[in-house]
Amino acid sequence: MYGFRKWTLAICSCFLLGSSLVGQENGTIQIHIDADAPTTAFPHFWEKTFGSGRAILSLRESYRKDIETVKSVTGFESVRFHGILTDEVGLYDPDRVIKNPGLAAEAVNDSSPYNFMYIDQIYDGLLSKGIKPFVELSFMPRKLAADPNALHPFFYHPIVSPPKDYKLWDEMIQAFAAHLVARYGINEVSTWKFEVWNEPNLDFWGGAPKQSTYWDLYDHTARAIKSVSLRLQVGGPATAQAAWVPDFLAHVYENHIPVDFVSTHVYGNDSAPNVLGTSEDVPRDQMVYRAVKKVHDQIASSPLPHLPLIFSEYGASYSNEPNVTDSPYMGPWLANTIRQCDGLVENLAYWTFSDVFEEQGVARSSYYGGFGVIAPNNIPKASLNALAILHKLGDRRMAVDSDSVLATKLSDGNLAVALWNYVPPGGSGPNYTQQSTLPGAPRTFIVQLEHFSAMPTATVYRVDSTHGNSLALFDQMGRPENLSPEQISRLQKAGSLSPAEPASIQDGRITTTVPPYGLVVLLIRHR
Repeated sequence: MYGFRKWTLAICSCFLLGSSLVGQENGTIQIHIDADAPTTAFPHFWEKTFGSGRAILSLRESYRKDIETVKSVTGFESVRFHGILTDEVGLYDPDRVIKNPGLAAEAVNDSSPYNFMYIDQIYDGLLSKGIKPFVELSFMPRKLAADPNALHPFFYHPIVSPPKDYKLWDEMIQAFAAHLVARYGINEVSTWKFEVWNEPNLDFWGGAPKQSTYWDLYDHTARAIKSVSLRLQVGGPATAQAAWVPDFLAHVYENHIPVDFVSTHVYGNDSAPNVLGTSEDVPRDQMVYRAVKKVHDQIASSPLPHLPLIFSEYGASYSNEPNVTDSPYMGPWLANTIRQCDGLVENLAYWTFSDVFEEQGVARSSYYGGFGVIAPNNIPKASLNALAILHKLGDRRMAVDSDSVLATKLSDGNLAVALWNYVPPGGSGPNYTQQSTLPGAPRTFIVQLEHFSAMPTATVYRVDSTHGNSLALFDQMGRPENLSPEQISRLQKAGSLSPAEPASIQDGRITTTVPPYGLVVLLIRHR
């Protein structure tokens, strides 16, 4: 998330692999897919990690219900959130003294400054759902802050100050990591990622100057983590706008500071001057790729060229744009971003899995352009359904020379092909998701199969303005601010993934039409 910039806005080329694109005319795209063609590894890097609202929200039933929903349709492995060190979680209080009333008044039962009660509940809850923590180490406990009044403007006002005493900070980080290892075992915790802070180049970090004081924080934190076990994974700089990576890598290399991965963030509506240092106008569907490619190349040319790259936060918009994040626009945007970023990044962590989220305060509507793929009241958005059908893609990518196609092979030899009709978000007002107002025109795809089964079968999964799009019904309801139980139930049903449809195959050819904002996944099976 992007600090005060996002707060104020909310309130007020592809990686080509090879099959062939035969031709495109009159809105028709013809594609050949050779089932015997070479393939490349296609790990599902876009569904490993999701972001979420701050740590304490994970204790809510609605949060855990949304985790179950996303886990059921994706390869969701871990969750990243802010605030595991904040006072509302209760880890640090040096004045904490618990006395046993059965003992003499002067007998102290527990004088440790650390309290892991909520931390254990948070992480136990995640692990019980099959989800690992992606541990963002933030923000500053009040009694450890050099400036307790250095507050971020988010609803919960985290403290963004550096520590007043790095010895105390080191001891807290060591105690935190040691507790996790003791509770969950080093074999488990060594599979987690420990990321130092969040977006220190923005207003989430109060050190001055920002970069050099963040280096101090990173150095102390990384060494404290590694003092518990060298097997624990730590990284950074967790910057916004793909910033600081060359400087960070030079710093850790020259000073022999532990680092296991590089992390940074970007959003589709970030600007080229901020991300790329250029004055060009980069379209929303290109920005994430451009940022990922930039950082990938920076790592490759650094003294530490083999470090994994994790974009631990990304999305189509850092501001609240209902016609983007609440709409079926997200299907083509996600598919195209995945297509472009394949091979360049190990983990692309979508922000966020749920609108159980309070950075700008308690939501006043179920559709306000929230970051989540699930709206309040466990109502699926089109983005959730897009992720559900993209999950059906195989783990081997086949060559297709098109900016609107991903062709993959499954382990059983069957094929999964994603097709989409990307157009920039457009329209305004309460009816912008209706088909009649969408920009662009339908596109027809003709997929010609070669060297596949003589009599294949195919099914079609769709997400578009009329399939798996709960926002359309919300528009029809007149966008009520407060939903009745009956309306919630109807929206949940409207947001369900539409059933698969059979696809006709004639002479090894499949023809399907995809509307603007539409995403299709074809599953093609041997009979």
